[in-house]
Amino acid sequence: MGILSWIVVGLIVGFLAGIVIRGRGYGLAGNLIIGVAGGLLGGWLASYFLGLNDAVNGINLTSIIVALVGSIVLILFFRLIAGRRKPKVE
Repeated sequence: MGILSWIVVGLIVGFLAGIVIRGRGYGLAGNLIIGVAGGLLGGWLASYFLGLNDAVNGINLTSIIVALVGSIVLILFFRLIAGRRKPKVE
């Protein structure tokens, strides 16, 4: 998959993951990073657990779904590590 495809899928998936998990997006750069990293994680998970080699292979529905699942897992993993943050008292 070309770099342009990774960027487009990353932006789409990052935005969708931000809506599903948080209720809004993470900004342009955040959506891109979460989407691309989620695509890599989702592709690895699909390959390892489902035997789907080359699951993220362009701008199509399968790639978007696999990358979305990977992005959601990534966001939940980071939230688990970070824990709950206490509100700042002023």
